[in-house]
Amino acid sequence: MNAPVSLDLKVWPTFTELVSDYFAQYAGRDTSRPHRLAWWVGKFGARPAISITDDDVFIAMEELAAQVPRRYAGHDADGNKVFRAQAGKRAPATLNRYLVALAALFSWAIKRRRVPKHWENPCKGIEKNAESAGVVRFLSDDERARILVACKESRWNRLYLLVLLAITTGARRGELLSLRWADIDIGRARAHICTTKNGEPKVLPLVPAVMEELQRFKCAPSALVFCSRLRPKSAFHFESSWKTALKTAKIQKFRFHDLRHTCASYLAQNGASLLEIADVMGHKQLAMTKRYAHLTVGSKASLVNRVLGDIR
Repeated sequence: MNAPVSLDLKVWPTFTELVSDYFAQYAGRDTSRPHRLAWWVGKFGARPAISITDDDVFIAMEELAAQVPRRYAGHDADGNKVFRAQAGKRAPATLNRYLVALAALFSWAIKRRRVPKHWENPCKGIEKNAESAGVVRFLSDDERARILVACKESRWNRLYLLVLLAITTGARRGELLSLRWADIDIGRARAHICTTKNGEPKVLPLVPAVMEELQRFKCAPSALVFCSRLRPKSAFHFESSWKTALKTAKIQKFRFHDLRHTCASYLAQNGASLLEIADVMGHKQLAMTKRYAHLTVGSKASLVNRVLGDIR
């Protein structure tokens, strides 16, 4: 017979201890998760994790929504991330990411028996904020030509390669910056990403222009493709170079992440199905891909007329 489960709060880990144990084995690539869970540590810290209720989570989420948001503003001279206050409120999507990070922590704790048997995840009863589909921003043909020229002229000689890769593969920023030369299969024109944000491997087909550019910088297999000049084991902080290129190309209201939208939008406009786009982008849920559905109208019309156009 199993021994009875102790409900003595002192027996179970504090929230801080739970977060520490979680990151000791964390293999995901969500670089924002430490920052978001650090916020939750500030709320629950030394409390026994099993004492946290859905009411506690709800109240904390309300406080988070009311706080002045901060935006990532690069790194300081010591390499530490810098965040600056900004006007307005946190977007619903941002609030949801904080909730998702907390829910993931508690789900891990349940699976690893770090909490009592049958203990319920306190995030389970918390509704997510409604997120708008938003406007999909992608480069026009003219904008694409201008930004690529600006990238070629950049003081950082690998900016053109990075941007070209982002446009032609749809890979996420973190996926590209983590690429090592050992991940590049020159013979098959492919790049292998072992673990994506979704926790699954992905293969990136590489177009000829990317292959040509890669040949210029080929280095030791263990080296990062986009390594820092001063700290070769770390990725290059390219934000300043990227902003300069955008200014030179006279492109406004455009983020590096929008290069991913650009890839998907180009595919949609040129006949790719939503399933094909989802495969290229690495979306696990088709709902993520539906934001590009309005761009597939032309290919839908062509398909319907080709298959059904002769019906009378």
